[in-house]
Amino acid sequence: MNKNLSFLNKSLIKLPSPINISYWWNFGSLLGMFLGIQIISGFFLSMHYCPNTNYAFSSIIHIIQNINLGWLIHNIHINGASMFFICMYIHISRGMYYYSFKLTNTWVIGVSIYVMSMATAFLGYVLPWGQMSFWGATVITNLVSTIPYIGNTIVQWIWGGFSINNATLNRFYSLHFILPFLILLLVIIHLYFLHQTGSSNPLGLNSNLFKIYFHPYFTMKDIFGFMITMLLFMIINLEYPYVFSDPDNFNVANPMITPVHIQPEWYFLFAYAILRSIPNKLGGVIALISSIIILYFIPLINSKLNSLSLYPLNQLIYWIYINNFILLTWAGAQIIEPPFITISQLLSIMYFTYFLLNMLLLKIWDSTLFY
Repeated sequence: MNKNLSFLNKSLIKLPSPINISYWWNFGSLLGMFLGIQIISGFFLSMHYCPNTNYAFSSIIHIIQNINLGWLIHNIHINGASMFFICMYIHISRGMYYYSFKLTNTWVIGVSIYVMSMATAFLGYVLPWGQMSFWGATVITNLVSTIPYIGNTIVQWIWGGFSINNATLNRFYSLHFILPFLILLLVIIHLYFLHQTGSSNPLGLNSNLFKIYFHPYFTMKDIFGFMITMLLFMIINLEYPYVFSDPDNFNVANPMITPVHIQPEWYFLFAYAILRSIPNKLGGVIALISSIIILYFIPLINSKLNSLSLYPLNQLIYWIYINNFILLTWAGAQIIEPPFITISQLLSIMYFTYFLLNMLLLKIWDSTLFY
């Protein structure tokens, strides 16, 4: 018992933390809070959910209408996913803005958490077995068919048949249940590497001279962040529970009727817009994967344009990227016709230009400007 208290005391309470980190550093702890909320609410939902194509949709209705507070647990789970990704995107963008990716091990594990969270969210979106669940799963799983020679075989293996069926729903349910625990393991590794190096800070200082204990200063900041976020979260759950949901998903899955406009959840729309912007199917899949995998290579950026003397230029490039990301999310929700096709293509080019500009062109500018 004393050893556990000693470990907690050293690892968290007396963790040296930079004195100048702002509320933008709160989103890491908020992510931990929402991960816990998703695991607990998902556990309660699993008690009444039936992973069968004949009963899945009805079991969700049963949870909402007949189970005590089932509607609240259901709302917490579906909106908790959106809140998790809001915190995730802010957390990643903060790391990009303040060059926190210089903590390479922590960053790489963090990106792995992001990728696994996307997979978990996709699998969970299929489980209600609504129209958008079914057709979204059909579109996304069909992307695997672009793999030369073996693509179609892999797709049939994933489906457990020649189309999405009961076997598909069962295995998606099993994976959706187990992946959060793997995410939890990655979070522990993420925190381990973070505690080895310490947090980054707005000024990018590496000195240990300007650090204070995590408790009580940062615990108070975290608790305050929890209270504000939970207030917003409960307002959404109680007043606007379906603000993030697609209306088509309130209809039971029907393989014979294709929705007018198939689209994934809002947090995948930026990648979906990039996928649709390329006419070639294989090219679109490569661009889709690249838009996420490219985050692994950000630590390669080592530019003096991050220096204070050129800070305004670095800031300008960053905010162009953030606005481009928001516009890509908007474009992914639009119908596939002019001018939205052209807009998506231009935004996709700008998305990748940000990384290329940072990783390639800035190195050239460094050598000409500073050497």
